[in-house]
Amino acid sequence: MDKIKAIVSRIAPLDAKVMDQAQKKLDLLTKPQGSLGRLEDLAKQLAGIIGALPKNIKDKVVFTFAADHGVTAEGVSAYPSEVTAQMVYNFLAGGAGINVLARHVGARVAVADLGIKTELKIKNEKLKIRKVGSGTKNMAKEPAMTESEAVKSIEAGMEIFEEELAKGLDIAATGEMGIGNTTAASCITAVIAGKDITAVCGRGTGLDDQGLSRKVSAINKAIALNKPDKNNALDVLAKVGGFEIGALAGVILAAAANKKPIVIDGFISGAAALIAFGIEPKCRDYMIAGHVGIEPGHRIILEHLGLKPLLDLDLRLGEGTGAALAIGIIDAAVKILNEMATFESAGVSEKK
Repeated sequence: MDKIKAIVSRIAPLDAKVMDQAQKKLDLLTKPQGSLGRLEDLAKQLAGIIGALPKNIKDKVVFTFAADHGVTAEGVSAYPSEVTAQMVYNFLAGGAGINVLARHVGARVAVADLGIKTELKIKNEKLKIRKVGSGTKNMAKEPAMTESEAVKSIEAGMEIFEEELAKGLDIAATGEMGIGNTTAASCITAVIAGKDITAVCGRGTGLDDQGLSRKVSAINKAIALNKPDKNNALDVLAKVGGFEIGALAGVILAAAANKKPIVIDGFISGAAALIAFGIEPKCRDYMIAGHVGIEPGHRIILEHLGLKPLLDLDLRLGEGTGAALAIGIIDAAVKILNEMATFESAGVSEKK
């Protein structure tokens, strides 16, 4: 817990003075003021985050964390738990959706095992092993993890972030893989946002009506049994969360502490953002919502956090795919600030 407290203590409000400088520069560019909309907002936000006018974004990192969930025993997923490990092999081979889109925007993918049920039979320097446990417990019958495991998962995410920061990091993005993790994300969202389960819970990887009914029932059992405290994010994480969700919350907090923008991916990444926000609300200003997916709980999360998504493409894959696409837009916003001519330099007449 000491590491979490130390990281959180470093999170400061955005630099208002530099944001004002960015706004003044944007207003000098050859366009009507504000005509590039969200791109201008992004450039200004990045200036406030890093405490300087942003230069071209060079080092981009997508943190794709994997773990298993004991609640799959309740029949809440259309896929078996073995898929979690199988997809990690796919990540390492470079064949997954996130690999394709990360290459597209020039990002590297940091893959980590936070709690896959099986031992991965592979040696790969790209894989970080930070296993908190062999999957969480079945939250419909007992807490998903202990409080000490919840702390360990958050700290693991912070440590992985710091390792990547040492290699060079200008912007970070969250991603995940874990069969059953939309159930955990639904629990977290319903508790923290104060919403009914039926408003939050979606079909995840493609559940039929019976499967959705089992999922809603499991979530109701988990919340009734464990009684997570909505005002205590660590308690929520421990009782109904996941190891990869805790680790992503750690990444978000560490990014804010190090004055780096953090792009939030889909529903599960959004649940991690809720945990991080519950621990330290100031971290929200460092978040950029990459997209809004079709899971109903994702939109609820963004509304609760007050974040406006950059994209709406009906995505529901996770892995960091929507966040990776959004990095391309953020990159463009920075280039507008740096490469666009001013009225004076271009010899263009300004507004009368």
